[in-house]
Amino acid sequence: MENGASSYRRFLEGDEDAFGEIIDRYRDGLIFFINRFVHNVSVAEELSEDVFLELLIHKHRYNFKNSLKTYLYAIGRHKALDYIRKLSRRNEVPLDESVYAAQAYDFEGSFLTGERNRQLHEAIDRLHGDYRTVLHLLYFEDMSAEQAGRVMKKNRKQIENLAYRAKNALRNALEKEGFCYEDQG
Repeated sequence: MENGASSYRRFLEGDEDAFGEIIDRYRDGLIFFINRFVHNVSVAEELSEDVFLELLIHKHRYNFKNSLKTYLYAIGRHKALDYIRKLSRRNEVPLDESVYAAQAYDFEGSFLTGERNRQLHEAIDRLHGDYRTVLHLLYFEDMSAEQAGRVMKKNRKQIENLAYRAKNALRNALEKEGFCYEDQG
């Protein structure tokens, strides 16, 4: 499975179309991931542009040891957390929940359909930050525990423990809301 590295190598060799391929491949997922932190799709789009700009400006920082996706998501996480820190220093008022819900629905409508998915999504959004992040990386982005660990700056065991606790917290939250599980038998 190609992890974006071949496109990046072509870009480094002067193929300008290869950078466009990287953006096309990772942009939407990166925006979705960053939006989990900032709760504002417009800001998430701007921060994802900053991620790609950083990749463009600092071409040789990516060392091909990890997947390009892991590298981009680590930068995205850093930029999102930095944005939140700056926002809290300026004491700006966060978006109204109803505005966020409308924006999230518009952006994530293609990802989440139906009442069950809406309940699941809302329950995930109410989880602790690290729980949301680990579930997103492992299940929405299909990253391995090692890749998620690189993004979150944790080791594989910490990610596995965090994922276990996050799934339990999500299960408990869904059960409290009366979420019905389909019979798998």
